[in-house]
Amino acid sequence: MKKLFGIFLLLIFTVTGCHNYTPRPYGYFRIDLPNHAYRQFDNAYPYSFDMSAYAADSVVHAKGEEYWINIYYPKLNGCIYISYKPVHNNLQAISEDCRRFVYKHVIKAEAITERRFVNPQAKVYGILYDLRGDVASPLQFMLTDSVHHVVRGALYFNDVPNQDSIAPVLAYVRKDVLKMIETFHWNKP
Repeated sequence: MKKLFGIFLLLIFTVTGCHNYTPRPYGYFRIDLPNHAYRQFDNAYPYSFDMSAYAADSVVHAKGEEYWINIYYPKLNGCIYISYKPVHNNLQAISEDCRRFVYKHVIKAEAITERRFVNPQAKVYGILYDLRGDVASPLQFMLTDSVHHVVRGALYFNDVPNQDSIAPVLAYVRKDVLKMIETFHWNKP
């Protein structure tokens, strides 16, 4: 009886011990990011700023709109879409429209933080929106002189939104966007 019980225990341990599966987390490719370097964007637009030397800018020809640009990061598979609106006593409506674009992501966002920027010498006032979670656009901003101009920017990656996989690239581009905002100035009143 003891022998049979011992064989039974050995069989149970063998069956349960050999099929112990431990799931492994997904790994992501290592991305070697270059050191930050900047060049000035000044294209006879009503605004200029310092942008990444590793990004390419292209003019957007949208019907009825002007001074729109896209700033592509070809090696990072991302783009900052920048749109421009002149203010004609409608700053409140334009600001609310920009805010509405940001808060469309509230369905997927875990948190949305707002960081205000004020540069009275350059007459640049704005908000940087940092969206946490698996959102399509993790970083957006709006800049204005509060009288004549509004510029809106949104960062998108050409990939499925996954905050873990894009975290290093997002941190890299966030520094570029902060540099863009800090060096932003208006060329025309």
